[in-house]
Amino acid sequence: MELSIIGYNPTKAWMKTAETVDTLLSYRDPSDLCWINIDGLKNKDAIQQITDHFGIHPLTVEDILDTEQRPKVEEFDAYLFFTFKAINPPAQMQQTVASLPVFEQISIILMENTVITFQEIPGDSFDGIRKRILNNGGRIRRMGVCYLIWALLDSVVDEYFICLDQVSNEIEKFEERSTDDKDTQFIPDLQKIKQYLNRIRRIIWPLRESLNILMHMDTPLIDSALAPFLKDVHDNALQATESVDNCRELISGMMDVNLSAVSVRMNNVMKVLTIISTIFIPLTFIVGVYGMNFAHMPELASPYGYPITWAVMIVVAIGMLLFFKRRHWI
Repeated sequence: MELSIIGYNPTKAWMKTAETVDTLLSYRDPSDLCWINIDGLKNKDAIQQITDHFGIHPLTVEDILDTEQRPKVEEFDAYLFFTFKAINPPAQMQQTVASLPVFEQISIILMENTVITFQEIPGDSFDGIRKRILNNGGRIRRMGVCYLIWALLDSVVDEYFICLDQVSNEIEKFEERSTDDKDTQFIPDLQKIKQYLNRIRRIIWPLRESLNILMHMDTPLIDSALAPFLKDVHDNALQATESVDNCRELISGMMDVNLSAVSVRMNNVMKVLTIISTIFIPLTFIVGVYGMNFAHMPELASPYGYPITWAVMIVVAIGMLLFFKRRHWI
């Protein structure tokens, strides 16, 4: 578990890391806005110690530790609790679709002048926000901790678009494979991507609902000046949902194309086999007639019976091929 704390105001900012909760809390300056970040959820005792210090409700602690929690927002007497899923895109996606996005739960507690974030996996997309706080005195310092909440949400939603762009690029690689009826891994590989898209959609939809609740929530912890920023994040989440739906439709179309290619190939194979079988039906009949071994069959005694039979069968076969050709069946 990694513990860090950032304190800032319009004129200055500082950041410190700690190995213990007591050391971390000792750095806190009540005169500064405070952002406490906890990377990793394995040390439950440390999390309990932090939440006890700030008077966090036990039900909120359970939601923080439950990594399968559905995105939601809840209001308590002294704080707001917000939990959602972040998507960490891989550095480079492979054709084997082994390197698909990693999903991570992030929980945020907003109090007066203090924000606490809990991250399931160490490492995130918040480094840019930390640099903005530490390196300049821009809007993020002037507008208080509620603006920090927007910055965190906006950063996570931006990662959605990066992930979806990579998934879209991966889907484009399947366009050429979709017409290859001999590619037995096409459907399984594409199905894996579709499953990830379904999961992305399941985490974006409730996030939109939570953002809508947050926009209309009447609480002194949310500054009214933040409403346009929250609406912007909500619109971006809506756009991300539409991108997911477009990718899912594209995948369904590719699957239909591949199934059509396989069906066409199978029809061609069945067509050839049917023609061969049809040609051999009269030939089998002729051979069957002269294989009955009756004593009184005039053709059996003829010295030309055998070659004549062969000639008849060849003429029948060629005649049927010409007939099929004329009817454009072959």
